[in-house]
Amino acid sequence: MIKFLRTSFKSLLAIALVLTLAACSTGGAAGLEPFKSQDGRYGFLFPTGWTRVAVDNGPEVVYHDLINSDETLSLVISKLENEVDLDDLGGADAVGERLFGEKNSNNPIQLIDASERKVDERKFYDLEYSVVLEENSRHEIATVVVDRGYLYTLAASSSEQRWSKMQDTFKRVVSSFTFFI
Repeated sequence: MIKFLRTSFKSLLAIALVLTLAACSTGGAAGLEPFKSQDGRYGFLFPTGWTRVAVDNGPEVVYHDLINSDETLSLVISKLENEVDLDDLGGADAVGERLFGEKNSNNPIQLIDASERKVDERKFYDLEYSVVLEENSRHEIATVVVDRGYLYTLAASSSEQRWSKMQDTFKRVVSSFTFFI
């Protein structure tokens, strides 16, 4: 009887372990946690284990990795002078160049890619760029959207050396930005 109970217990433990591991590795948001603004207006996903940092006179929301502290996620909300649509600011390339500077050899920020996507009738521009510095080059990805007179820019940044490991996660994070209201 004791042998039977030990065997059954081991079997149940093995099944529980397999189910736990499967749950951790499935789904598009594995390794990501939700953030929702205090007013319930917008939200996005951020990497599990990252810490929110308070910044005075800076981005609305900032998260960074505790282990790789130069990996960051930030949300900047800027008031627009006029009530405009994203199209009124230009296409994805034009907005990318306006935000990060025109493509030229003197600018350390180079726009790599700019694309457009629609989610729930709302237009987003997705921008990818590199920042080439002597001591530490960086790679960044951002999404830009206009809502009710404000420009929202959610950007994720990593060193160029870690970009290949982080790019899929950062793309999921940036594309997760949404409005609830």
